[in-house]
Amino acid sequence: MKAMVLNRICRLDDDASPLELVDLPEPVTGDNEILLRVTACGVCHTEIDEIEGRTPPPRLPMVLGHQIVGRVERINGAKSGVDLGDRVGVAWIFSACGSCKHCRAGNENLCPEFKATGRDVNGGYAEYVAVQKDFVYPIPGVFADVEAAPLLCAGAIGYRSLRLTGMENGQSLGLTGFGASAHLVIMVASHMYPDSKVYVFARSAREREFAKELGAHWTGDTEEESPEKLD
Repeated sequence: MKAMVLNRICRLDDDASPLELVDLPEPVTGDNEILLRVTACGVCHTEIDEIEGRTPPPRLPMVLGHQIVGRVERINGAKSGVDLGDRVGVAWIFSACGSCKHCRAGNENLCPEFKATGRDVNGGYAEYVAVQKDFVYPIPGVFADVEAAPLLCAGAIGYRSLRLTGMENGQSLGLTGFGASAHLVIMVASHMYPDSKVYVFARSAREREFAKELGAHWTGDTEEESPEKLD
């Protein structure tokens, strides 16, 4: 299969092409794993952090990518709600122990045995990927593959942050930065809280204009003060 692999840690300023297109064997699936034929994989800022060494893979070469949408090609072990041909998504969490206090509390990302998709194990910048059945998610038919992929990281992060605010309809919301997560958050917030105003702080004029297109009540530079207090 074809795959894009990271062979070395480097700065993007020094190397504009840190990934190499290679042919790799099709992944072998272990117990409780399934093989996906990848149909889309989003690009995340975390991949830059991997490439530049801020959260480096424990071994190289590594296939990056953790916003994966694909079709189930092969299933190992007992079935658990996943069938051949199903369209599923895979996010940052590849696996966790399932029994520690963090896993029991629903915080698998804090598990001592946590493994990350595309960092600790090969990810979705490839034609096929082996993943854990317990960490795949059905993708609703309303989304195309390329629409669903960013929801698995940028969308999930943004939605979690929005939920943790505890805000109510009519309260004002501030977003600092307007990248992958924020542009999804503003659409979710507009749907969930139609009477709320969203204020966006962003460095570039292009980001601020994009925020206005998506319904921001006000936009300003990161250093500017909001025209009114935010909830």
